[in-house]
Amino acid sequence: MPNLFLLFSHTLTPEQEHEIEKKLKVGFIAPLPKDLQKIWSNIKPKGELDIKSLDEITSWLENFATKDDFVLIQGEFGATVYLVNFCFDAGLIPIYATTKRIYEETKKEDGTIERKHIFKHVNFRRYMRWEKGY
Repeated sequence: MPNLFLLFSHTLTPEQEHEIEKKLKVGFIAPLPKDLQKIWSNIKPKGELDIKSLDEITSWLENFATKDDFVLIQGEFGATVYLVNFCFDAGLIPIYATTKRIYEETKKEDGTIERKHIFKHVNFRRYMRWEKGY
């Protein structure tokens, strides 16, 4: 039974937990340790990507994840690409959550407009590695 390692900055929704249990059939969910979560949630937008700090996360995965474990990766684009590539090379299965976006706009009596964006979990999807001739 595979495990699931979380590389994202949110908490799982009940719908996501249900899918993890029923479809992915995960045995254990491993959140990032607090020090690594701080790195993942605070990637600086300025300058080059700090690969050294991301390698602390790859070391954690190397120490605890085994082949065919899932890794839910969502975050800063460059860091996400870096970790997805790491997972492919390490024999791990990188996944992400897809969402349905619902937009509502309401005109209030005072003339103001209230906008509401709702994101609803749809499913988890595997990141795909590009292959020529695909």
